[in-house]
Amino acid sequence: MRVSQLPRAFASAPIRRTLVPRTCLAGAVRAFGSSAPAKSPNATLQHIHKKQPMTLSTPEGATTTMTTDASFVGMTGGQIFHEMMLRQGVKVVFGYPGGAILPVYDAIHNSEYFEFILPRHEQGAGHMAEGYARATGKVGVVLVTSGPGATNVITPMQDALSDGTPMVVFSGQVPTTAIGTDAFQEADVLGISRSCTKWNVMVKDIAELPRRINEAFEIATSGRPGPVLVDLPKDVTAAILQKPIHGATKIPGKKPMVHVDDGPSPATMKSIEKVAELISIAQKPILYVGQGILSNPDGPKVLKEFVDAANIPVTTTLMAMGSFDEEDPRSLHMLGMHGGAYANLAMQSADLIISLGARFDDRVTGNLKKFAPAAKKAGLRGKGGIVQFEIMPKNINKVVKVDASVDGDVTANLRHLIPLVQHKDRAEWFEQLNTWKQKYPFSYEPSAPGEKLKPQAVLEELNKQVAHMKDKVILTTGVGLHQMWAAQWYRWRHPRTMITSGGLGTMGFGLPAAIGAKVGRPDCIVIDIDGDASFSMTGMELMTARQFNIPVKVLILNNDFQGMVKQWQDLFYEKRYSGTEMHNPDFVKFAESMNCVGIRAKTMEELPGAMAEFLACKEPVILECVVTKDEHVYPMVPAGKALHEMELGPSVKFEENAAKFQNSWMGP
Repeated sequence: MRVSQLPRAFASAPIRRTLVPRTCLAGAVRAFGSSAPAKSPNATLQHIHKKQPMTLSTPEGATTTMTTDASFVGMTGGQIFHEMMLRQGVKVVFGYPGGAILPVYDAIHNSEYFEFILPRHEQGAGHMAEGYARATGKVGVVLVTSGPGATNVITPMQDALSDGTPMVVFSGQVPTTAIGTDAFQEADVLGISRSCTKWNVMVKDIAELPRRINEAFEIATSGRPGPVLVDLPKDVTAAILQKPIHGATKIPGKKPMVHVDDGPSPATMKSIEKVAELISIAQKPILYVGQGILSNPDGPKVLKEFVDAANIPVTTTLMAMGSFDEEDPRSLHMLGMHGGAYANLAMQSADLIISLGARFDDRVTGNLKKFAPAAKKAGLRGKGGIVQFEIMPKNINKVVKVDASVDGDVTANLRHLIPLVQHKDRAEWFEQLNTWKQKYPFSYEPSAPGEKLKPQAVLEELNKQVAHMKDKVILTTGVGLHQMWAAQWYRWRHPRTMITSGGLGTMGFGLPAAIGAKVGRPDCIVIDIDGDASFSMTGMELMTARQFNIPVKVLILNNDFQGMVKQWQDLFYEKRYSGTEMHNPDFVKFAESMNCVGIRAKTMEELPGAMAEFLACKEPVILECVVTKDEHVYPMVPAGKALHEMELGPSVKFEENAAKFQNSWMGP
């Protein structure tokens, strides 16, 4: 089949000017599978804003009036999809067309109401939707075809599930009459995706389509956000709705993520009062903040108000970086396996740990038996303990047994705690924390003049050059050493400016996530901090940035290795580099081959100028920084060790006596 090519002029068009060009769809269609022809030509949708909106879900426990909605009558399933995207406020769709989903693509072509971004691979579409959702707080929407189109989004869906990212994936499917016949590009997408979604459903009747789409968006944003998949057989999207449908949707047990604080229940208020009592007793409290604080738009603001009121130090997980200003003297930055030594020591020394929207991940706790010994001891004596604020009740006590818990919206409950706490100077506690900060800072040996760059120096230079505009800079990352160096050496000051793959650790996440973030926040500079191995997973998405004129920036720390795995091979496998050495392309020429800009820096002498050129560039651009091969990321908590048993570096010994610490905290 001959297909037309994207006109050259479109490559330079502004993102929001020319939307969903017909040639973009024609040049990217997958092989056609089992199909049913549309029953009518594409109809105009100019009347959409004159229709009466469909009744949305009622609050839990409310009486549902089964009204009817005639506004969809005469529409194809594809046109209903378009209408529902408008009603849900969708501004952008990331996807890749194919035969089974063509009725939908035909209905949305040249839509004036939302953008369409075509990736080079469906995995890219999924990560773009994640980046968009994480940068904006809105649902990321993906539209793919059946079979391989749907299976290629499995990794992004699991990534979104692990990190609590709201995403709705619409996948094409063979006609209902062909399901179960092993038809071309048929796959049991419901079965495959069941474990990596909050909910999934196949729409078997066009009359169900508006309700199912509405449910998908509600479930994706309710409670802890996450991914939802809606499977769309081709005969359903090609069919024409003949009669009115029920306009009400009721989802038992699901509460929409509308942040209206009607006040806590008596039981919740009692739990909050108990937390306030523990705070008044504790001598060494600490706030352990996870991504849950970002689920509510007011989360970071309320967190700051609480810290000001109670004067408690704050440490954050990788996913929550930026939720609390790291230049605030009460910030202990990131904790965990590669977190700050002072943050880890604080967690082990604190007599009260208050977890806000965090899940006690193994990368944070280290050896669970040795985790938080002082807090556990204080909890037994009623003088402190571990407290968990969590929106999902099933996650309370899931990993760590807590002494008190508050379930529900973390931000709302934290707001109710503020009037109950008193400001204390905690001079002795902060003096100890500041001593650890001075004694155990993040550190590295600078490279000599003319030598290859140290990766830490690259991040320091970036941090320096964007210091005056941190509120307008978003960083995404791939997964590996570069991810940890970005967390350590860049100072995070604003929420939703750190976008990374945390729970699943998906290499290749950085570039497509940056594209999605830039589409959602075009006013921001968006930089993908990547490694050579991680970038290579999805590097072709740079062509997506070029095609749609999305000026993302990619900073590659190139050490010609899968650095994180190599570090473990260095430390624990006698430097047997099995499968970790990379043979890379010339990344500058790689960028130039896509009509993008390529810049390279090899030494400290070249770095400042190259970084300035990189930041000033108005086109998609790669800055390749050639870094040393043998640099490791420290601190590091080895597998099976406690947070206070971390290694600070090959030449920096942890001077505190871990055994003495353990005895003093837990007793003989």
